[in-house]
Amino acid sequence: MADEDECCGVNENLIRSPGYRRALLIVVILNVVYGVIELFGGFLANSQALKADALDFLGDGSITFLGLLAIGWSLVWRARSALIQGVFLGLLGFWVIVSTILKAMNDTPVEAGLMGLFAVVALVINVVAVLPLLPYRDGDANMRAVWLFSRNDAIGNVAVIVAAGLVALTSTRWPDLIVAFLIAALFLHSAWTIIQHAIRDLHTANASLADPLSIKTAIE
Repeated sequence: MADEDECCGVNENLIRSPGYRRALLIVVILNVVYGVIELFGGFLANSQALKADALDFLGDGSITFLGLLAIGWSLVWRARSALIQGVFLGLLGFWVIVSTILKAMNDTPVEAGLMGLFAVVALVINVVAVLPLLPYRDGDANMRAVWLFSRNDAIGNVAVIVAAGLVALTSTRWPDLIVAFLIAALFLHSAWTIIQHAIRDLHTANASLADPLSIKTAIE
């Protein structure tokens, strides 16, 4: 019989610890606040990559809030929450691809200086947000989803900074559009990873529930 504090290979005490709740709350606040600021910056700089990165911030904050709510749920419901996160991230990736294709049809210039400035601040914000999550990145599907969202933000920030420099050097908007596509691809890859982990946790939880000796542990 599994230990009371560990169901289906998942450390329940770690998931429900005050430290994890604080880490999630920090991520929610930082991502939502700066996501709004960066989205405004994306329109100011006319940068598609900056807008995509801002959507990543807002999506991260929203889905991390769902993860915060899911802490007290059973493994089955946490896995379902992660599944929603994965689907949401995938839809976000497809939206960025479509909007970037439409944006490529016009020749409006990108303000490389503003683009780079907002991206640098975004990277600093993400590093601050990711550090509290490091001890919790290998938990259940829900915890892994939160970690992947935050990791994506940091990778996207670096890519936007590089794109801003290339926009300034080439005097074209193509680096901005290419990075927007790359961020969308990162969304889709992480969405697939999250969905796979969520399905695996659902199967594990269902197998545990099918075992009479594990029912009590699985639902606590």
